[in-house]
Amino acid sequence: MATTEGTFSQFKKIIIGKPLETAAAPHQAIGKIPGLAVFASDALSSVAYATEEILVILALAGSAFFGLSLPIALGICILLVVVTISYRQTIFAYPGGGGAYIVARDNLGELAAQTAGAALMMDYILTVAVSISSGVAQIASGLHALGYDWLNDPWAKVGLAVGLVIFMTVINLRGVKESATAFAIPTYFFLFSILLTLAIGFFQYFTGNLKTVELLTEVHAQETLQAMTVFLFLRAFSSGCAALTGVEAISNGITAFKEPRSRNAATTMLWMSSILMVLFLGITFLANQIGATPVHGGETIISQLARTIYGAGNPLYYVLLVATMAILIMAANTAYADFPRLAALHAGDGFLPRQLTIQGSRLVFSTGIVTLAVVASALIVFFRASVSGLIPLYAIGVFLSFTVSQWGMVVRWHKIGKLKPGEAVQEQGSVLTYDPQWRWKQVVNALGGLMTFVVMLVFAITKFKDGAWFILILIPTLVIIYFQIHHHYKDVAKRLSIAGQDKPIRPRPIRTIVLINSLHAAAIRAINLASSKRGGDWVPVHISIDEKQTQKLREKWRERIPNKELVVLESPYRSVATPIREYISKIREENPEAYIDVIVGSLRMGSFWEQALHTNTTNVLLAALSDTEGVAITIINYHLDDAHDNSPEKHPLAGD
Repeated sequence: MATTEGTFSQFKKIIIGKPLETAAAPHQAIGKIPGLAVFASDALSSVAYATEEILVILALAGSAFFGLSLPIALGICILLVVVTISYRQTIFAYPGGGGAYIVARDNLGELAAQTAGAALMMDYILTVAVSISSGVAQIASGLHALGYDWLNDPWAKVGLAVGLVIFMTVINLRGVKESATAFAIPTYFFLFSILLTLAIGFFQYFTGNLKTVELLTEVHAQETLQAMTVFLFLRAFSSGCAALTGVEAISNGITAFKEPRSRNAATTMLWMSSILMVLFLGITFLANQIGATPVHGGETIISQLARTIYGAGNPLYYVLLVATMAILIMAANTAYADFPRLAALHAGDGFLPRQLTIQGSRLVFSTGIVTLAVVASALIVFFRASVSGLIPLYAIGVFLSFTVSQWGMVVRWHKIGKLKPGEAVQEQGSVLTYDPQWRWKQVVNALGGLMTFVVMLVFAITKFKDGAWFILILIPTLVIIYFQIHHHYKDVAKRLSIAGQDKPIRPRPIRTIVLINSLHAAAIRAINLASSKRGGDWVPVHISIDEKQTQKLREKWRERIPNKELVVLESPYRSVATPIREYISKIREENPEAYIDVIVGSLRMGSFWEQALHTNTTNVLLAALSDTEGVAITIINYHLDDAHDNSPEKHPLAGD
């Protein structure tokens, strides 16, 4: 019969697959085509809602101003070009990945690095929450167009969104290569579908056959229209900048690419940015031509566009909706690819719990993946899967990391400019070598840093009341927590080092205690272990909670082991932990230098369900004694299903 651990292992293999050897890590690397699916799905999916977010803000001034979405989209694309060029330089400068975090750490110091890291991690968490929520909104929009309102209830959307997060988590726990394979199909399916839609839409436009949209839901004018001001224009611009989210993902995940990593990552980033600009500008232009209108709680801009181009009954309309829904859900995979790596970098530097540095059985940072899923699900529940509610929290972290990364690169180029030709300097995250073109590269990064800084300020100011204030408080709070963790690790290392120098290396006496609940096979195995130790001196201890049970044990003990006195500790309050702690304290008073070894026989059953039927006192004792100085707890397992008639415990006790 399988053990409890074996049952869990079998279940784990079914869900996430067989464990992979460490040596198999190079074979888990991916090429440019699957890399585009893994790292670009976030950026590409943003075109499904970026135009809509612009129109939502412009609608506050009236539909007459929807035409401003075009110059806004052009401005965002110019910013995208600058950011892309800047990050391609980062990719070649830091082939080990890490993006803004590593750039800031090497050039701007730990405070800037932790700030960039906190911003990026919040960005990745929000990527999951926003993309999944937006995907659910597309599903709801398609059902609405068919006359079904199953997902009108916000909690129904929340349930579906959380279920999709769980699905994404399981897929990513199976490994980078498998997730890339699984998500490549929906990513390229979306690209084909949306490019086909835009091509047909532009054909209809140039031939004069492009119709205007017929809204399925009556749109009521704003009761009080705002004046079109610079502030409102900037607010619409900042909302549209959601299209740039995810652009930095490739620079963070360079190590996932096959060799040559930097070249493959840079090429993938160029593909991604080019496709993103074509889609964003195309959707925004056609949305203006058909008179698309953001409908609160109703049909999305993508749905209006496809329905106008294809017609509501055309199968291609539903194909695009399904493809859009799929890419929005798959966009979360970018965060699943990068968040665990970034968290592992922080943890490796001592700013997050060390557990985040450990790779799981499938060579992925499992703890980071699960952490991402839990926090993103909490945000989805809190905001009821509302894209508009989550978007204001979204882009500040992105543009903060953009800004820190670019100014970090400016400092790096300044250091390179001081080097002589052929000279090289090793830094923690990269090697500095002289580059004759360092000046113009520095200018590009400085321009990128200035532009992203301005956008970040605009976003913080215009979206402050909508929820951006929360991120402005959260990021500094996270940075403070990171440094508290870091100081803890440094303090522990220092204290252990000093303590190690003061303590002499010499043997000390050991007092062995065997805890006896009942004189059965598991207890006898614990006694045999104690008797087998050098010297063979041990003390049997029973904690008396039930007087009748204690009396039976005394009689059985005198009959079986008459030459060893059983120590009985009374427990009037039925506590297992308190009496043994007090008994150990008395031993320590008699001999302060002695080590105390507490041996516990633990009965192990064949399955989790059988194990749950037993009291499992061992766990209570572990918790009670784990913080007691100088105490070692030895657990000797007795597997009931593996017991045979010739077991040593069937024979006379060693030491009888």
